[in-house]
Formats: sequence, C-alpha cells, structure tokens
Amino acid sequence: MKPGNLLVVVLAGATVALAEPSAEGPMWDLGDPHLNTVPRAAEEAARIATVTALATDFDAPQRFEDKPGGAATVRAMTNADAFSQPSGNISFEDQLDFRVGNGLFRKLWVSSPSSTLASDGLGPLYNARSCQRCHIKDGRGHPPETADDNAISMFLRVSIPGPVDASEAAIKDYIATLPEPTYGTQLQDFAVQGHAAEYRLDITYEEEVVVLADGTEVALRHPTYAAADLGYGPLHPDAMLSPRVAPQMIGLGLLEAIPAADILARADPDDLNGDGISGRPNVVWSVEHDRPMLGRFGLKAGSPTVMEQSAAAFAGDIGISSPLFPAGAGECTATQSRCRDAIHGDKDARGTEIDAEGMDLVTFYSRNLAVPARRGAGDPEVLRGKQVFYATGCVACHRPSFVTHRLVDQPAQSFQLIWPYTDMLLHDMGAGLADNRPEGRANGQEWRTPPLWGIGLTKQVSGHTYFLHDGRARSLLEALLWHGGEAQAQRDTVVGMATADREALIAFLESL
Repeated sequence: MKPGNLLVVVLAGATVALAEPSAEGPMWDLGDPHLNTVPRAAEEAARIATVTALATDFDAPQRFEDKPGGAATVRAMTNADAFSQPSGNISFEDQLDFRVGNGLFRKLWVSSPSSTLASDGLGPLYNARSCQRCHIKDGRGHPPETADDNAISMFLRVSIPGPVDASEAAIKDYIATLPEPTYGTQLQDFAVQGHAAEYRLDITYEEEVVVLADGTEVALRHPTYAAADLGYGPLHPDAMLSPRVAPQMIGLGLLEAIPAADILARADPDDLNGDGISGRPNVVWSVEHDRPMLGRFGLKAGSPTVMEQSAAAFAGDIGISSPLFPAGAGECTATQSRCRDAIHGDKDARGTEIDAEGMDLVTFYSRNLAVPARRGAGDPEVLRGKQVFYATGCVACHRPSFVTHRLVDQPAQSFQLIWPYTDMLLHDMGAGLADNRPEGRANGQEWRTPPLWGIGLTKQVSGHTYFLHDGRARSLLEALLWHGGEAQAQRDTVVGMATADREALIAFLESL
C-alpha cells in the first residue's frame, strides 16, 4: 500500500459518527486564506471526526499512530539529523527545492558592504547570523549553560502597553502593545563592527524542591531575567520582557494545513463543558494577507503562517529585510539613528536582502521538515503510559490527532492524518510560567499548547533536555511539574502518581 493511500483506507472503513460537542468556541469567521483548499463534504467530515476521536482502547496502538506526520512521516534516524529530513512524500523535484531552502536556512549572512552581494545585509543588530544558529539541527534552542556561554538560541522579546489601532480593533479582546521606544520588539545581543549590541542576557536561578508522593525529590529552577549592559540607554519604565528559546521546526507545514475551523471547534473560552480547560484561539493581524487570521506559530501563537513567521524571524533575529518586512535596518528603531543610517544590503538586484524567491524556498524548507516515526508505539510500557496520559486529562490540551485540508498545490500536506498532540489554542498556565507580556489576544499567563511530536528525540538532536518556553525545565518530569493554571489538576495528579505510572507516562512521552 502506498503511504498516500493510508488515510483514504482508514476513512473508507470508518464508522460514521458525529464529532465531540464543539459549539462552545467563539464564532470566528477566519477561514484559511493562506491555503488553496478543496471543501469537505459533510460525510467526509463525519468520517474524519471518527478517525480523530480520542482512544478508548489502550491494549494496542491506534491504526497509523506510528506515522505522526501521515504519509509525510520519515524513518526515525538515530543521529542528530533526525529533524532535518524532507517530507517522506515529496517528489524528487521538490527535494531539490528543499535542499536549496536548507542552504538559505543555514546561510551565514555578512555585514554590508560586501563583495558577496547575495549574502550581505546582516544586522546591524542581530541575535544570530543564520536561522540554523538558533534552530540548531532544526531542533530546540537552549538557555546559556554557564555565565560564559552566549544566548545564541534565546532572546528577550520586549514591548510596552499601547493603544489599539484600526486593524487590531477588528479583533475581539486584542491586547494592544507597542515596540519599546528604543529597543523595538526584541533585544539583539550582537552587532556588526562599529555598532553596539543592545544588551547581554543575564539569568539567575533559585531552586525549589518538589517532593513527589513516592518520596522522589525534583528540583525546579525559578529563573529571573535581566537585560544587562544596555547599549542604548535604559528601557522604558513600562517595558515588558519575555524570554524565548527557539522551538523545534518539524511538522510546521502540517500544522499550517489543519483547518482553522477544526482548531476553533475545540475552543471553550468560558469552560462551558466544566472540565477546567478554557482553550482560546489567538487571532492576529496578518501582514501577509492583510486581514485577521488564526495565530498558529510562535510560543503564544502570534504568527498565522510559516511564511510570515519566517520573514519576521529574518527581520528580528538576523536583521535581514524581505518583501513582507522590507526595512533594511531590521529591528533598528528611530532612536538608533546610526543603525538606521548604516549601509544595508537592500536596493540591489534582490530588492530586499532576501528576495521573494528566497523566502519561498526557506518557507518550503520549513514546511517540509518531516516528523520522524514513533518509536515503540506498541511497547506495553508505552501503551500503559498512553493510558495514564489520557486518564490524567492531558489530552484536553494536547489533542492527539487532526486531519489536514485537501490542498490543491501542497500534496505533501494534503489530507493527512497527523498526531501532533496539540490543540493549537492558548491556555492559562498559571503564575509560575507567566511572562506577564501579552501578544495578540494572549495575556501574560497564556501560552499555545506546544506540539509534542518528536519530543523524545530532543536529547539526540539538540544534545540537551531543556523544555518549556525558556528552557527552565531540565527534563520532561520538570516540565510536567511546572504546569499550573488550567493544568494545575493534571500537575497535582503527577505529583501523587505511583512510581510505575509516572515512569510509564514519561516512557509514552519519550516515544512521541
């Protein structure tokens, strides 16, 4: 059987059943303007609802559960390249585009003026010289390991409260912010020659010991962040800082292809079903499509598409202009006049420092970083852990599966049964994880549910096991114990678990 036929076979044999109640979410008319879709018939939608229903039998894996990316899934490699493979279902010709996009993703940009006109335009202020320098091996970044280590894959976002503008006013409950007047929307800790870096990231930790029911002691690190050695004067007194570690890159095109309506159907902002979980969509203004759209990407779902997220990262992280964000000075503000007046790499044959063709290739690469196959999905310990995951209520946010849109022009992402373990919604994670900085509709305690696929390969790919938005958790168990807010009950259940159940839960997570 060809991999592309897997879902068709599943749906053809499925018993028709209605989806779980889903009328509780907000009635947003957002659509999917970034996708060229084929509408679903009612009968097909009913079959999909059956296929993606929550498991009730834990004696064996669900059908095709070992292929989390559908037909785009690839064999799980045993080295650090496990997150760097192209979708398993793209053509030979598309693999060439993937490789060229990979080259641009890895490219080291240089400052202007330079004889290498295709690669100049770095900064003048930046966090890294390439995308790959933050998304190391397409995996997770990490906080500085020691006082002497740099923060190459971590930075601080910054903003101040601001009035709602005309476009934002169209989005209900939008929390307006403005760039910090001197430093913009994120702090850059590197600068090209002749310019001062904006800051140095300073992190201190205090440890709290949590004692589990079986007597196991787990130390949690409480971080404090400071913007030290500010290069352009003090921050605004109302400045809000948010630490961010670069997330892993796999499966982005599949997440982008989930119907917005399916994500919105899971929203329950007023907890009408009484389960204590109040998922909300982030709705943001799209620069690319000039309209409100569902936020999907970023730690608070602040970006609607892979293209827009990539272009924003080029501008903010590397100081590279693109057709969506054409400022040659990148994140430099009006206050940073020397940075604005410097020589930049735009206005040559490319137009912007990376042109539309380059952005298309980087976007194609980012969309097609494949999800590795599950390991040990049928192992009895993993199946027991899956049952614990369900019984604990983790699936209320970490929704196991979706079916992507049928797409006219993206065959690799079209009509795939995928297992990302996320609902793509915002959840209040409590004061312990709060950054107290809003983004779109997300308040200072809300974060998007992160996808869990590939999480068990973090050590293999990235060389560490740092998790959460700022890498404070040094293990999956620590990450679980940081859950609060809507997930407080689940966290408390983990604390009280029998040792065997907790170990099985971790085994399940490591199999994803």
